[in-house]
Amino acid sequence: MQKIKIKYFSDKIDKLRYIDGKSDWIDLRSAENITLKAGEFKLVPLGVGMQLPKGYEAHVVPRSSTFKNFGIIQTNHMGVIDYTYSGNNDQWFMPVYAVRDTQINVNDRICQFRIVENQPTIEFEETAVLEGPDRGGFGSTGKA
Repeated sequence: MQKIKIKYFSDKIDKLRYIDGKSDWIDLRSAENITLKAGEFKLVPLGVGMQLPKGYEAHVVPRSSTFKNFGIIQTNHMGVIDYTYSGNNDQWFMPVYAVRDTQINVNDRICQFRIVENQPTIEFEETAVLEGPDRGGFGSTGKA
């Protein structure tokens, strides 16, 4: 089991929990009350910072219900937090854009994260022919 040092920037949010057997994504919560009008941008503080092990990064994405519940879109679509973002003041944030007027309250679950190992060093080898099955060149169905 990997141990990760975590700092809470707010005592108003629930502590993070890994729910074994349910999902390996962990919910993150808004650390403050936020009112947004349609068309506004905001960095939503998530109330935590972590010291990830060298060679690891966190992927932060919206929860499946985030858009339905709050009408916000994560502007970078997937946040990547690498192990160097680990200083005493390096709180995690979710950059959001509101498509409708909305209210996010302290402790609302708005996104989720998982910790993954960095991609290994790779080398590209150019070829004229790829030997996998030909799926038609468009998506999984091969249909436009």
